[in-house]
Amino acid sequence: MTPEMSPDRPLGIFGGTFDPIHIAHLRLAQEALDACALGAVRFIPAGQPPHRARPGATSADRLAMARLALAGSAQFELDEAEVLSDAPSYTVPTLERLRGLFGQERPLVLLLGVDAFLGLPGWHRWRELFDLAHIAVATRPGHVMDFTSGAAKSDAGRAALEEEFAARQAPSPDALSATPAGRISHFEMTPLEISATAIRAVLAAGRSPRFLVPDGVLDYIEAQRLYI
Repeated sequence: MTPEMSPDRPLGIFGGTFDPIHIAHLRLAQEALDACALGAVRFIPAGQPPHRARPGATSADRLAMARLALAGSAQFELDEAEVLSDAPSYTVPTLERLRGLFGQERPLVLLLGVDAFLGLPGWHRWRELFDLAHIAVATRPGHVMDFTSGAAKSDAGRAALEEEFAARQAPSPDALSATPAGRISHFEMTPLEISATAIRAVLAAGRSPRFLVPDGVLDYIEAQRLYI
């Protein structure tokens, strides 16, 4: 086993609908691996997200596309538990399940984009996240966390989130390996203007999303005639 695959290294947790999984998802995971000194990133496709419409592709299709996208990447893992469940996918119960799998000592690092992070006060039991994992926020180069913009602007919990951020900041992303949970850090991600929404629109218009999704995923989409 190589040092990079050591079970003692922090484990990145990357959840989403992955409808479909695309290149920006994979790049975020890779840059988190490098910046946060992670041993692996565990992709967790959601079953039924509680705060958004039902995904356009079925659970089976989204799971199949994720499996194709991650094939051949030794440090990318696929967790099937959420997508195969009929229960709403909430992050705290997911992290509690992972603590049962990996124990209380291994650092778990929840990977979020900036908008998702700023919207945390609207999440189910959001303060309990810090008891279970660290949070690493993917930001654009030169980005300064602005709690008055985006999802945080009208949120009643904005001040509470800003206080948590100030109190829990890690000195650097790779410092998340020092403790199992409770810190917040951020890492710069290469700007990629790619979204699943845009990819679905491209497909619905009869155009090709080649080079926005892995080739295996595109082949699957075309074979199953998804998003048209």
